[in-house]
Amino acid sequence: MYKVYGDMQSGNCYKIKLLLQFLGIEHEWVHVNILDKETHTEAFKRMNPNTRIPVLNLGNGEFLWESNAILNFLAAGTEWLPEDSLQRARVLQWQFFEQYSHEPYIATARYINKYLRLPKEREAECHGKQAGGHKALAVMEQQLQRTKFLAGDTPTIADISLFAYTQVAHEGGFDLARYTHLRKWLDAIRALPRYLDMNA
Repeated sequence: MYKVYGDMQSGNCYKIKLLLQFLGIEHEWVHVNILDKETHTEAFKRMNPNTRIPVLNLGNGEFLWESNAILNFLAAGTEWLPEDSLQRARVLQWQFFEQYSHEPYIATARYINKYLRLPKEREAECHGKQAGGHKALAVMEQQLQRTKFLAGDTPTIADISLFAYTQVAHEGGFDLARYTHLRKWLDAIRALPRYLDMNA
């Protein structure tokens, strides 16, 4: 049985929980408190020297880290990751977009606001994330005018990658009211069988 080390309030960890839920894969969830520096223990560093969650324990002495790498591993051979090379590349395209154009703005603003409670010395940094975050949301909105899901007409791990932090973007100060198609997409993900809310 897989064992996942993470925090459900972290979008990167929630991605893994959500895919495991959609696939009906039994697993053990081990809560890790990053604010208490639980990722900096020697035991944790043996699993991930980069001291970040999530980490997937494969149960055979092997560990996998980086959320999108874990998603690709778990989704292989399922409907969540296309076999066609171009369609698979489109999934990866959105996952790279999430890591480089979406998360650094939306997730970081949320972390400063929600986890750190917006300390005065980081207010300017948090507000400075707004333009980049809205640019990423606008790119998603443009795509979702054309297709129901990000990589086409059926959900893939591209959607899971971007759903995790987009659905809590308001916690970083991002108003989603202007993004009509994006909000429909959020509802479409929530309507999928076996969907699990981040706060469940």
